[in-house]
Amino acid sequence: MTPNPDNAMRPARAQEFASPGLGSGSGSEHEHESAHPASDTARAFPKARGSARLAFSAGNRLRLFRSGDAYFEALVERIRAATRCVVLEVYIFSDDDAGEKVSAALVDAARRGIDVRVITDGIGTHRVLRFYDDWRAHGVRFRIFNPHLFGRFGFARTHRKIASIDETISFVGGINIVDDLENEGVRLDAPRWDFAVELIGPVASEVDAAFDLQWQRLDRNPVASSLERTLAFVRRTLTPSIEAASRASEVAFVARDNLNRRRTIEKTYLHAIGRAREEILLANPYFVPGRKLRRALVEAAERGVAVRLLIGRKEFRVLDYAVPSLYGMLMAAGAQIAEYNKTLLHGKVAVIDGNWATVGSSNLDALSLVLNHEANVVIVNDPVVSSLREAIRSAFDDSPAIDPQRYAARPLPVRFVNWFTYNAYRLAMKMLTIGEYD
Repeated sequence: MTPNPDNAMRPARAQEFASPGLGSGSGSEHEHESAHPASDTARAFPKARGSARLAFSAGNRLRLFRSGDAYFEALVERIRAATRCVVLEVYIFSDDDAGEKVSAALVDAARRGIDVRVITDGIGTHRVLRFYDDWRAHGVRFRIFNPHLFGRFGFARTHRKIASIDETISFVGGINIVDDLENEGVRLDAPRWDFAVELIGPVASEVDAAFDLQWQRLDRNPVASSLERTLAFVRRTLTPSIEAASRASEVAFVARDNLNRRRTIEKTYLHAIGRAREEILLANPYFVPGRKLRRALVEAAERGVAVRLLIGRKEFRVLDYAVPSLYGMLMAAGAQIAEYNKTLLHGKVAVIDGNWATVGSSNLDALSLVLNHEANVVIVNDPVVSSLREAIRSAFDDSPAIDPQRYAARPLPVRFVNWFTYNAYRLAMKMLTIGEYD
């Protein structure tokens, strides 16, 4: 049975498995080079509440993938063309056709003498995954993040979906290594609605560095690992941070962990939403944002920004009942909400004012924003942003909209269920995150 791509509590202690001895794919949606200057719109953004100082880089080439099949094809091709190293960190690595293809590429690379390392999650991925034996036998080194529900890293999970090849080509997004048409043993009517981005250029080294830091965290030697993490932190703090609107940079990699980057992704959203002037398009399957994000969306709608929220359903049933509790305050401010029903919405994406976008693994819930290790990429002033905007708008327009009048006329029992499940979720998340989720 294929596990649900996000439906798990994400707890930790790590295990390493090593054995002796030791890329452009078809199906892509768009490819562009991000080297042109920042647009006037970006420069004109008003100052927002909070700070989101990110290290942007120019001169990157981007490709947007709208499905797992296209993404897997490109990933496998890049792995097979690797000349030095391959790293992959993923929440779910399934024992299915998709997993078979990616695993075979990893094994072939290791046989060629390429340094291949993989991190999987102890809950998202089966702990006795069939491919582990092949990896051990052929020199693919791998470690498991938090093999148990609770361990060395508390309840945290690695929910990232990143890969890097030769430190020059990277992938970031929301797509797990899992069959696009299967969810927990049930065949879907259509492929998951999901996205990933290929990044070729300077930003790829940031993705590779994030993997290295995670690999060091999982080292069995805690003293050496602690020293490496400290040195990595010092190097990062010495790296200048730059806001996108201040220069011609266009791509930034954003990772969250439970050390010095606890609120990075949330602050990135807050910063962009606070600067929005015209439009906010946001799609997410787990939409239970904290107080600050809720307030930011309400304030944006109240100042005349067209706020459109595309919500996923039928992946985590409790949220199907809890999330509607938030609709009233958002629609009262002028936000429009639609619920996607064509297939499973798994993409975690947003486009703001047509020139800012984010693609990644982070849901907008307590687990992703406060507890789990996540990875997103922020894209500014690149044609890929337009492609993503078109995809979100198309899905929004093709989904049932929430009618404010019908919402207000919900029967009392339905209102109570919405209220109860939402507040029960909040209480559970407050306890799980030790009060950090608001």
